[in-house]
Amino acid sequence: MNPYFLSVLLGIVEGLTEFLPVSSTAHLRIAEAMMKLPLDDPYWKMYTIVIQVGAILALCLLFLERIVNFLRTFPKGENGDRNWLTHPISLTLIAFACTSVPALLLHKWSEKNLGSLNAIAIALLAGGIVMWAVDAWSNRVDPNTTHVEEITLAQAIWIGLCQTLSAVFPGTSRSMSTIAAGQVAGLDRPTALEFSFLLSIPTMIAATGWDLIKEVHTSKAAGAAGVAAAHVVMNPERWIVLLIGTVVSFIVALGVVEWFLMWVRRHGFTMFAIYRILLGIALLIWGAKYLGA
Repeated sequence: MNPYFLSVLLGIVEGLTEFLPVSSTAHLRIAEAMMKLPLDDPYWKMYTIVIQVGAILALCLLFLERIVNFLRTFPKGENGDRNWLTHPISLTLIAFACTSVPALLLHKWSEKNLGSLNAIAIALLAGGIVMWAVDAWSNRVDPNTTHVEEITLAQAIWIGLCQTLSAVFPGTSRSMSTIAAGQVAGLDRPTALEFSFLLSIPTMIAATGWDLIKEVHTSKAAGAAGVAAAHVVMNPERWIVLLIGTVVSFIVALGVVEWFLMWVRRHGFTMFAIYRILLGIALLIWGAKYLGA
């Protein structure tokens, strides 16, 4: 397949799925398997990490005004009832810390044991069932938190800990885990979604940076051991392919986030839960046969 067309397709997959509660990791893994990409090739490992930058930039751009407002009102908040510990910026960073520590401790175990398509399929299926159940339950109860400025320290810690599931179990989805956790903690849908987006900014920046550092370190270590093939070899075509994927993911993510916000306010998350369940079942039945383990 033409590498430029391939990059457009992967950029679309990344931009479409990064912020929807359907798992971008699962969809990129499926797309790469369908396209027969050499997943052990250092370039493609690096490629799937770097194109996430496009999605991150899209989210930062869409939430720029909101972020600037948070910075302007720090630490007292919009209503003057917040402090250094309870301001949305502080709560976002606290939730991120609650995610990052367990995720780092369990990262190697997760990579070794949960990287197969079957494991991803189970995570998709289980996450879909949880999301459907939580969304149905939330329809029957009145939320006690309807604005990001109202989120408590306990709610932020709970959401951050639940986001760890997405780091440990590929296919779970950062959005799914944080949105469902927020709803369980008493947040209404728009507030759970907004906090999920805010939390994804430091989480994605840290995860992307960590993966890049790890790839560079692995390449250097392999090079020192005399394994030349471990190095990422760049040429003009590869730079263009990388740029295409990043730009496409940026453009697609811009549209997806706006659409997602409107859809959730009107319809909730049931459609995404059903999609996850169907995809998980399909992967369990046909994944190994047609895509490999």
